[in-house]
Amino acid sequence: MKFKQSLLALAVTGVLLSTNAMAEVNQVRIVKQYGLGFLPLMVMEDQKLVEKQAKAAGLGDVKGVYLTLSNPSAMNEGLLSGNLDVGTNGPPSVLTIWSRTKGTANEIKGMAGMITTPMWLNVNKPEIKSIRDFKPGDKIAVTSIKVSIPAIILQMAAAKEWGKENFAKLDPLTVSMSHPDAYAAFLSKRDITAHFTSPPYMYRELEQQGIHRILSSDDVMGGTTTFSMIYSSSKFHDANPKTYKAVLTAFSEAVDFIEKNPKEAAQVYLRISGDKKSTQEDIEKQIADKNLTFTTTPLNIKKYADFMYDVGSIKNKPDSWKDVFFPEVHDLKGS
Repeated sequence: MKFKQSLLALAVTGVLLSTNAMAEVNQVRIVKQYGLGFLPLMVMEDQKLVEKQAKAAGLGDVKGVYLTLSNPSAMNEGLLSGNLDVGTNGPPSVLTIWSRTKGTANEIKGMAGMITTPMWLNVNKPEIKSIRDFKPGDKIAVTSIKVSIPAIILQMAAAKEWGKENFAKLDPLTVSMSHPDAYAAFLSKRDITAHFTSPPYMYRELEQQGIHRILSSDDVMGGTTTFSMIYSSSKFHDANPKTYKAVLTAFSEAVDFIEKNPKEAAQVYLRISGDKKSTQEDIEKQIADKNLTFTTTPLNIKKYADFMYDVGSIKNKPDSWKDVFFPEVHDLKGS
């Protein structure tokens, strides 16, 4: 009798475990943006790492569904609405939505850092030597006004140049454009005077005659800084703990793959991104750039947060970078 009861208990336990696994999602909607900075997500897509890690976690068939967006604000709204599960954004955009949702039933937080790289402010007018030389008719292309990395870096640079009360002095010159669209308009000198951009666009622009750089984000931030990170909603995190962990493991595997296999990683970039202007040699050279590092450790998040809080861009100020991230990465040496 006890033997039969034990078998029954085991069977019930098996059903419960199966039910718990099935209760989690069967697909994860992941969004990347344009450029080399989002290579880890391209590796995840190319090598089906979400599928691999989900199976290893006993979750069965879980599919990674990958989309590409260029608007940080749209990504934030996608996470809030539940139409996206994992997004990619720069620290300012993540801080904006973190502050907005702090204390609610669906806080948005970071999952991990992704890449540290400077962004360069390139200009196509020889008379512009610094941000002081911009005129009212000039236009500076950024991925999203007021909340993207280039938008906030411009504000920080303006505060240093003209005083904190004038942090928004350059805001009227900024226009929202995806990096590919801004790249084309900038090189044709059609409407766009300056492009605050990232790899590979910032490198390619400086190869063109008449283009020069006047500012690097690392100069403003005082050192190595997270360029982009992955983030998610607490609803997804809390309702799908095994899937969340599988995605994070897949992401870490992708970062490790890039470090150990730069040649193959460059091939993945060209294959997934559809970039027809860069060569294998171009991308390998950029991956090897000492200023560019793929890492899960978030860096300089607090510096962004302090500035954005001081100028009123966010209403909540984190005591630590850890406040902005889910606990799975709190053991990293972030800042």
